[in-house]
Amino acid sequence: MQALYDHMIPGITERQAGYAQEVADRLGGIAEFVVGPPVKSRADAERVMRGFENDELDGVLVVMLTYGPAMRVARLFNENRLPVCLANIQPEPSVTPAWDMADMTYNQGIHGAQDTANAMVRAGRAFDVVTEDWNTDAFVHRIDRWARAARAITAWRSLRIGVFGYAMNDMGDIRVDENALLRALGPEIGFIAPGDLWRGMAQVPADAVSELMGWEDGRFAVDSALSAEEREDHARMQLAIESILTNRGCLAYSTHFDAIGEDGRFSRLPLAAASSLMAKGYGYGAEGDALAAAMVYAGHQLVGRGHFTEMYAMDFPTDSILMSHMGEGNWEVARSDEPVRLIKRSLGIGKLDDPPTFLFRIQPGPATLASLVSLGGEKFRLVVSEGEVLDSQPLPALEMPYGQFRPATGLRRCMDGWLTAGGTHHMVMNLGHRAEDWRVFCSLAGIEYHPV
Repeated sequence: MQALYDHMIPGITERQAGYAQEVADRLGGIAEFVVGPPVKSRADAERVMRGFENDELDGVLVVMLTYGPAMRVARLFNENRLPVCLANIQPEPSVTPAWDMADMTYNQGIHGAQDTANAMVRAGRAFDVVTEDWNTDAFVHRIDRWARAARAITAWRSLRIGVFGYAMNDMGDIRVDENALLRALGPEIGFIAPGDLWRGMAQVPADAVSELMGWEDGRFAVDSALSAEEREDHARMQLAIESILTNRGCLAYSTHFDAIGEDGRFSRLPLAAASSLMAKGYGYGAEGDALAAAMVYAGHQLVGRGHFTEMYAMDFPTDSILMSHMGEGNWEVARSDEPVRLIKRSLGIGKLDDPPTFLFRIQPGPATLASLVSLGGEKFRLVVSEGEVLDSQPLPALEMPYGQFRPATGLRRCMDGWLTAGGTHHMVMNLGHRAEDWRVFCSLAGIEYHPV
């Protein structure tokens, strides 16, 4: 706000500080807010922002208390590392004949918002804007969306992704310049030797294996054809992977079937492990796909229940796409009216023994797909499709998680757009119509948003 208004309207600072607190109170149900004091100078603003950064907050919501000249915050926003939302709001929702000059001053934040937004645009800084009556549910809903996106972006910027082995040879759309990804968006990729997993499995206590198997018995429909040896081996792999990720500070990971199969020491692929670790909040991508792993983790943070999947086949009669993968899928998105099964299944990929696999159909209803595309250098695009998972026919011979996704724009238009935009074949699915959430995510991260 402007300090000069203190002389014109004594008490204005205290009044507007109370207004800011009321806004925070209104939003108290969606996030925890730390309300800074009114800032009137460059020194004020930079001191308050340093406090926000030192407190490790997830984002900054800017509220204009009166007009505030942007030159006082231009350098601050040029250097700021926190996701920003400019709340273009004012104390009163309507102009009335009773207004005097004081009322005009209390409610004149709009041109301060324009000056401040212009400063961020000139600096090339990403930010979101919410223009709304702050007393409405619509305002709360939009700030909730921004707050979740800010949390996801802040978590993403410090994300470490562990890739066991190496990325699949010749698979092109998963490739990314690791340095550019780190500089532009924050996620860091590290590689983990399969031998670490082998040694980790040997160190898993027997009682931990028994405990996990007992939990699975109570949670899932476990195939009686699965042997104790198969289940114990799977459980050891899952517990070892999680231990390694914890020790290395990784919240997302990827395994590649060739890296596991060619090692020579493993009996089977850790497919069921991927499903349960996704359900616990880890990001996951198959075949060494660190971008997909980062997206599943972002899906957890932004919406919840991120599910790794890919487009398997088109079904023109239902205008839908069969979504599945080799066996990895977050069982948190399973149909609520059918049990999730842990099955024995044969799988030639990897040339190993049968891997225990979770089998389920995806919950019918609204859903959203999102794919992160590396465009070279520090340019990234997010391709997003909203639609619905159909209450479609069972596919009895398909022994992996699956569902049929019908894009809101139609199969043909969606796929034309997806391919034209370079959308990848691995992606994250979230239940619900979440395209607007991803749009805000992109606006904060500086990613090109591309709905199809």
